Amino acid sequence: MAVEQLVLTGRHVRLEPLGLNHLDGIVAAATADPSLYTWSPIPQGGLEATRYINTAIEWREAGTAVPFATVRIADGAVIGSTRFFNMEYWAWPQGHPRHGNPFADACEIGHTWLTRSAVRTGANTEAKLLMLTHAFETWKMVRVCLHADERNLRSRAAIERIGGKFEGILRAHRMAADFIPRNSARYSIVAEEWPQVKVKLAGKLK
Repeated sequence: MAVEQLVLTGRHVRLEPLGLNHLDGIVAAATADPSLYTWSPIPQGGLEATRYINTAIEWREAGTAVPFATVRIADGAVIGSTRFFNMEYWAWPQGHPRHGNPFADACEIGHTWLTRSAVRTGANTEAKLLMLTHAFETWKMVRVCLHADERNLRSRAAIERIGGKFEGILRAHRMAADFIPRNSARYSIVAEEWPQVKVKLAGKLK
C-alpha cells in the first residue's frame, strides 16, 4: 500500500512529493557541482535522474519510502532531495497502546543531497527539523536512523550536529558510490531524545 504523500513547509524550504515534474530541477541541482557527491550516488543527467525518480515513486507506492524534492521557497528552485525510507511496522500485540497504529514505528532518513548553492544555508537543518518533527510528533515514531559512508566525514559531522547518536559501524552494509561494499556509520535519534534535539535544531536555524 502506498504511503501518504506529504508536503512539509518551513520558512526556507518546502519538501514536496518527488515526481517527474521535478526532473529538470533535479538534473540542474545535481550537475551544478558533482564533486560534492564523492560518497553518494547522485543522478547525473536526464536518464539517470528519470530512473532515480521512478525508483523513488516505486518505493512510495510499495509503502517503503516517502521521497521528497527539496524546494527553495524564495525562488521555487529544486535544490536537492531527501526521503524517509526503510519504514518499519512492528507487530505490537493486541491490547498494547500501539497495536493497530497505522503509521510506521521506525524509519531511516537518507538519500539526502543538496546542490552547491544550498550547502551551509540552513536548508539541510530546516529539512531535518521538518522531517523529524513529523516523524516523532505526527507518526509518533520510536526511532529514526541515519547512515553515512564511514569515509564521509562531512556527512557524519552533519548528522552529529543535528543530534544523531553514533551507534557503531555496519560492515559491508551497502554498495558505495564507488561500487565497493560500504561500511556505514550508523546514527539514531530516539523518541526520548527528540525534545532536546528539536530545541537544538531550532536554535541552529536562528
